[in-house]
Amino acid sequence: MGGGAYGVVAAAQDRDKNVKVAIKKIENAFEDLVDAKRIYREIKLLRFFNHDNIIKLYEILMPDNPKTFNDIYIVTELMETDLHRVIYSKQKLTDDHIQFFVYQILKATLYMHSANVIHRDLKPSNILLNKQCDVKVCDLGLGRGYDQEDDFKTEYVVTRWYRAPEVILNASEYTKAIDIWSIGCIFAELLGRTALFPGDNYLDQIQRVIAVLGTPTYEDISYISNEKALEFIKSIPKRSRQSFDVLFPESNPLALDLLGKMLTFNPHNRFTVEECLAHPYFEDLHNPDEEPMAKKPFDWSVDDFEPTAVRLRDLVHKEALRYQE
Repeated sequence: MGGGAYGVVAAAQDRDKNVKVAIKKIENAFEDLVDAKRIYREIKLLRFFNHDNIIKLYEILMPDNPKTFNDIYIVTELMETDLHRVIYSKQKLTDDHIQFFVYQILKATLYMHSANVIHRDLKPSNILLNKQCDVKVCDLGLGRGYDQEDDFKTEYVVTRWYRAPEVILNASEYTKAIDIWSIGCIFAELLGRTALFPGDNYLDQIQRVIAVLGTPTYEDISYISNEKALEFIKSIPKRSRQSFDVLFPESNPLALDLLGKMLTFNPHNRFTVEECLAHPYFEDLHNPDEEPMAKKPFDWSVDDFEPTAVRLRDLVHKEALRYQE
């Protein structure tokens, strides 16, 4: 079906369950221990999550030799395409389509955030779809708890075009609000059929944000403690805010109002996922009874270890064993 940074994906038929599945093969998974730990983290998160808009993990295939295996096979439910392909296809996208897609992404995000998980890498290619327009969020390997420190502030967070300003500017903290920014970028890409902030590098990225949102006020940048970042922002020529009405002239005014609440420079002023779901744009869809939260927070202690190939092989093997019971 295709491939990504971590390997190839094939479509298959599970004869026992009589269901079509996707099998992701990750070759030489333990060559890079940081990547291997991300894969293990994703397995643990997918096992923990139970939500209609998050991809379901069916099983980890049992390795031939628990001590020496190098490839990991992850079996999930099968989806037909992803949002990136849809945005750049000839498929007509109505306001109803866009509303339904964004609503489902927000529902998945509400569930993740209620479990003390930030996705950190929401982008169109990580939003899977089928012909019924059902949305499933995938690729949770960068997910983190929002009270964690360690490598939480790595550069390796969110493909650049979907990165919140506080991530680019290396603010001392970032929170669930980074996912809302990413969803805002996806929302804008659905409306305009092109990326809103396609930066070439992180300096260009922040300039593109300012070119659309206008020069941030003192209050907008009050949370940034990085002196170099503040100097850089002050050195950029003053820009006026562009009107979303002009950028997206045929779009629903309620969609543009919500977009403005999501793409807010200061994360403290950005809408939360709960506020987004309660916005009038989703009046016909919003129903708190159908927007479940996690029953308990994800236990991040499973992520608290120094990775070695031996340890990770053992942990992945134990995960595979759970599906043999």
